[in-house]
Amino acid sequence: MILSFFSLLLALALDYRYGEPKKYHPLVGFGRYVDFLQRNFNRPTDITVDNRTQFINGVLACLLAVIPIVGAVIIIQHSLPDFINVFIDAGLLYLCIGWSSLQQHARAIYDELKLNQLDLARIKLSWIVSRKTQQLDETQVAQASVESVLENSLDALFATIFWFMILGVEGAILHRLVNTLDAMWGYKTKQFLYFGRFSAYFDDALNYLPARLTAYGFVFCANSIEQGKKALVCWRSQAKACSSPNGGPVMTSGAGALNVRLSEGAWYTTSKAEDTDEEHVEWQEKSPMGCGESAQFRHIVDALDLVQRTLLFWLFSIGGLVLVF
Repeated sequence: MILSFFSLLLALALDYRYGEPKKYHPLVGFGRYVDFLQRNFNRPTDITVDNRTQFINGVLACLLAVIPIVGAVIIIQHSLPDFINVFIDAGLLYLCIGWSSLQQHARAIYDELKLNQLDLARIKLSWIVSRKTQQLDETQVAQASVESVLENSLDALFATIFWFMILGVEGAILHRLVNTLDAMWGYKTKQFLYFGRFSAYFDDALNYLPARLTAYGFVFCANSIEQGKKALVCWRSQAKACSSPNGGPVMTSGAGALNVRLSEGAWYTTSKAEDTDEEHVEWQEKSPMGCGESAQFRHIVDALDLVQRTLLFWLFSIGGLVLVF
C-alpha cells in the first residue's frame, strides 16, 4: 500500500504539472475502438433484432472493450519488478485522472462570465456537459458549471483514486474505460436505450461507493460546521429524488456545503427528425439541489476549492490508513 500511495502522489503531481495530454491521449484511440464496436454490434434499426438481443450485444461490446486492455495491464504488471511498476502505475493513473482538465474548463467559464461574455461562457460550458446551453442565462450557466464541477469530480478524480487504492492501477483503468463507455453509449435514445444499458449499470455500480465517500468528504470539508450540516441535510433529503443514483449524493451534498442552489431544469435534445438535421429541444425539470441563493459565477471557484479541500482530506485519510496497516 505504501508503494501504491507513492504512485498516487506521483500521478497527482504529474496531473498538476502537465494536465491532460493535448496529443495522443490513449482515450482517443480507445474512443475509436469503441466506435468500431458500436458500429458492428449496435443495430437499433434492424427489425430482426429485439431489445434483449440489443442488450446482449451491448454486454459483449462492453466486455470486448474492457477485458483486453485490463488483461494486458495485468500481464505486464506481473512480469515486472515492483520498483518499476511504481512508475508505470503512476503514469497510467495520471492518464486516468482528469482533475486539472476539469479545473481548466471550469475556470475558463468563470473568466468569461466575469467579463460578461455570456455567449462564450455558453460555448465553453457545452464542452463539459451533454445538455444544450444556447438558451441559458448567466445564472443558469453558473449553476450548470458548479453542478458539473461537483459531479465530474467523482468521475475525473475520486472514483479513480478509490479503485486504484482498492484494485491497483487495473481498477483505475477499469473505472476510466467503463466511464468512457457510459459517456458514449449511456443515452436513453432509440440507438442506445438497450445497447448502452449494461455499460450504464456497470458505471453506476463502480461509482456507488466512491460517490458516497465523496459526499461525506464534501460534508466534512465545508467551510463551517453549519454548512457541513446543511450539506448532510441536502444529501439526505434531496439525493433520492435525483435521476442519477451517484450524481445525486455528490451534487446535493456539494451544493449544500457551498450553500447554493443548482438549476432546477435544463434544455435537452428529446428527438431528431429523420429526414432533416433539425433537433427538438425542450426544457426538462429537475429535482431541487442545494439551499440558499442560486449559484453565481463566483461559486464556480468555490466549488473547485471545495473539491481541492476534499482531495487533501482523502489523501491525508489514505496516508493515515497506509501507516496504520
